[in-house]
Amino acid sequence: MRRNTIQKIKDFVTFPLRAFTLFHEDRWGLSSLASERFDYVAAQVTGYCLDVGCGYGNRFVKEYLNGNGKGIDLFPYEGLSEENVVPDLSHFPFADGMFDSVTFIANINHAPEDQRDAELAEAWRVLKPAGNIILTMGLPIVELLVHRVVWLYDRFLGTRVDMDSERGMEAGEAYFLSEKEIRARLARAGFKRVVRKPFMTQWGMNYLYIGWKG
Repeated sequence: MRRNTIQKIKDFVTFPLRAFTLFHEDRWGLSSLASERFDYVAAQVTGYCLDVGCGYGNRFVKEYLNGNGKGIDLFPYEGLSEENVVPDLSHFPFADGMFDSVTFIANINHAPEDQRDAELAEAWRVLKPAGNIILTMGLPIVELLVHRVVWLYDRFLGTRVDMDSERGMEAGEAYFLSEKEIRARLARAGFKRVVRKPFMTQWGMNYLYIGWKG
């Protein structure tokens, strides 16, 4: 499922088209925004991975990590089993030091504000001493625009593009987090050497944040 150089060039050139049409499913020989995120994140995973907020079908672990990990979510999205659905993301049901990587793919903003530090602290706890955390977050204006576009798709075309509408936005959630907040929360959780890398095939409008436990 990883993209080759030719695919990345096609995705780069067609980004404006993809940004308004391809959200979860690949089509026309182009990568969806979701597939693109998974590809960037998978390149940073170092081994056995916990994907927090795994969403439909636990797709990242199954398709991009060849099953080498666990996916958990609060909401019973289509394609998730009982072992994927947990009652509380501020307490992960895993032992200390169990994972090489922990991922939050376009969803740390959906943790209620008063629980974000707890979730990142849990990520620290379940990581091995040299493990890493990987988050993705777009520029604020991009996140707001995408959420509005997918809401309009579902409202007027009868689609099910917007995962947030399906489960509902709760108090304390946000459509985006600033770089300042992400870095501050990662630092409070204990992560070091945090770097921010752009999604080049999204014209630098989306980013990876990568921090290390060791």
